[in-house]
Amino acid sequence: MQNSVSSAVLVLDSNLWQASPWFWGRPQKRGYSLRHKCTILRHDQGGAVIGRITIRIRPFFSRCAQATCHQNREEIMLFWIIIFVIALLSGLALIAPMWRPAEPGETGSEDVALYRAQLSEVERDLARGVLNADEAERTRTEIARRLLAADQAAGEEMGSGPLTLSRGASVAVLAVTIALAFGVYFSLGAFDSSGPYPDLSRAERIAAGNDMRANRMSQLDAEATYGTEGAILTQIPPDYLEMIDQLRAVVPENPEELQGWELLALHEARIGNYAAATRAQEQVLRLKGDAATLEDRIGLLDRMVAATNGFVSPEAEQVMLQVLDVDPGNVPARYYAGLLYAQTDRPDLAYRLWRGVLENSDPEGLYAGLANAQIAEVAFAAGEEFDPNSITPRGPRPAPLSGPSQDDIAAAAEMNDEDRAQMIAGMVAQLSERLANEGGTASEWARLITALTVLNETDRAQMILEEARTAFAGQEADLEVINAAAAQAGLGE
Repeated sequence: MQNSVSSAVLVLDSNLWQASPWFWGRPQKRGYSLRHKCTILRHDQGGAVIGRITIRIRPFFSRCAQATCHQNREEIMLFWIIIFVIALLSGLALIAPMWRPAEPGETGSEDVALYRAQLSEVERDLARGVLNADEAERTRTEIARRLLAADQAAGEEMGSGPLTLSRGASVAVLAVTIALAFGVYFSLGAFDSSGPYPDLSRAERIAAGNDMRANRMSQLDAEATYGTEGAILTQIPPDYLEMIDQLRAVVPENPEELQGWELLALHEARIGNYAAATRAQEQVLRLKGDAATLEDRIGLLDRMVAATNGFVSPEAEQVMLQVLDVDPGNVPARYYAGLLYAQTDRPDLAYRLWRGVLENSDPEGLYAGLANAQIAEVAFAAGEEFDPNSITPRGPRPAPLSGPSQDDIAAAAEMNDEDRAQMIAGMVAQLSERLANEGGTASEWARLITALTVLNETDRAQMILEEARTAFAGQEADLEVINAAAAQAGLGE
C-alpha cells in the first residue's frame, strides 16, 4: 500500500523529465502528522538515471491542538498521573484474586459438608428413638471414617501451590496490562509533545481550522521555511546549466519579453529550482494579463506548492480560487483545495474534494495518484469509511465550455430574432444531450439550468436541477455551484 504524500512536486512540461517511478518514503507518525520524502529521477534517452532530486514533504495534516490547545507542564503531568493511577487500579483488580488468601469455608468439599450433616441427623434420630445407642454408635463411627477420608482428599486437592510463582505471574500480568494500555494509547490516541488532545466540540474544531487557515504563513515565508533550496537535481549536463545561466542573465534585462520568462519558468522547474520557477511564472501571468489561460495559472499553482514542499500558502490559494472561478470542476485546483483543507484540520472537506478528484479524472493522472495516496488517511481522520473499490473513475474530464466562438457571435448578430432563438435553442439541446449521455461537470449542469430558464423552459430547468442534485449527491462543492445557479434562476428547492 502506498504511503500518503503531501503534494505534487514537479511540473511535467517535457518528456525529458519524468516523475516515474515515484518512491515514497516510510512515514514517521506523530499524532496525525506524517513526514515523507519523495525522489524524482531524470533519465537520459537510453533510460539511465542521470540526475535525481529528493524533496522532503512537510506534514500534511495539522492538529488544531498545535495551534490553539497547548497545555502547560503541570496539566500534562496531572494527565499522566491520572492515566497511571487508572492503569494501576485496573491491573490490581485483575491480580487481586491471585493474592487473596483462601477462606476456611472454601477448603471443604461437598462430601465433607454432606457427612457433617449426616452426623447431625444421627443425633436427631437417636433423640427421637429411631436409632438405639448401639446403632447410633456404629453409624457415627462409619460416618466419621468417611468424613476423615473426605477431608483429607479435599486438602490434597487444594494444596498450597507455588506461592512465589503465583505472585510472580500476577506481577507479570500487571506489568503487561499497563504496557498494553500505554501501547494502545500511543498507537491510537492523540498525544504529542504539546500534551493530550483536548475534548473539542465540532464547532471549536472548525473555528480552530479557520483560524489556522487565516493565519498561515505567506508564500515567501513558506519558501524560506520549507523550501527545496539545495535539493536541485544533480548531474545536470554542463551545457544545459550554461543555457539556464544565460537565461537568468538575459531575461531580467528584457522584462517585457514573454517568451524569455516562459523558458525560464520551464527550465528552472525542470532542475527543481521551484522558487525561481515561481517568480518566472508570475511574470508570465503578468505579461499575459487577461489572456492568461487556465494552464498558465495551474502551472503557477504547481510551482508555488512545489517551492514550499507541499504547503498551500494564501497566495497559492488565490491562484487556486481564480482557476475554480473559471472552471469549478478543475482537477488540479480541486486537489490543491483538498490539500489546503487537510493542512488546516478539515479532513472532512479534504476527503470530499479528493474523492471527487478520483471520480472525475483519469485514474492514471498525476493528481488522481496523489489524491489516491492520501485519501485513506484523511478519511480515517474524518471518520469516513473509505473503500477504494467504491471509486468509479469517469475518465478524463471534458474541457470546460468556452462559450460560442467569434464566428458564432458574428453569425448570430446578423440573424433575426426567430433564427437567433433557434440557434440558441440548438446549442442548449446539444449541451443537454451530451450531459444526459456522457455526464459533465457541475458548472456545465449549472449553465444548462441557466440557459433553460432564459428560454422560459422553467419546468424543464427544474427537472434538470433535480437530476443534477442526484448526480452530485454528497459532493458539497459541486452542489454549491448547482444550487447557486438554481437560486439565480429563481428555481425552488
